[in-house]
Amino acid sequence: MWNDPVNLMNYVEWVFHSYFAYPREQAHRLMLAVHQDGKAVVATGSREKIEFDVQAMHNYGLWATMQRSEEG
Repeated sequence: MWNDPVNLMNYVEWVFHSYFAYPREQAHRLMLAVHQDGKAVVATGSREKIEFDVQAMHNYGLWATMQRSEEG
């Protein structure tokens, strides 16, 4: 997830809570990470799942991309 100049922090937090079903505290921490660091990993999983999640974030008007993890 990438920070953007358009969406309000409370909206981003609401999306994380609503879509990913994160507890409010976790959604808040992730939103702050995006806001302060410019980006944050908000989901992991199979390529198909993450492609679906990225499209969902776009539908909410948020900036999201997927990236292969740096394992091993």
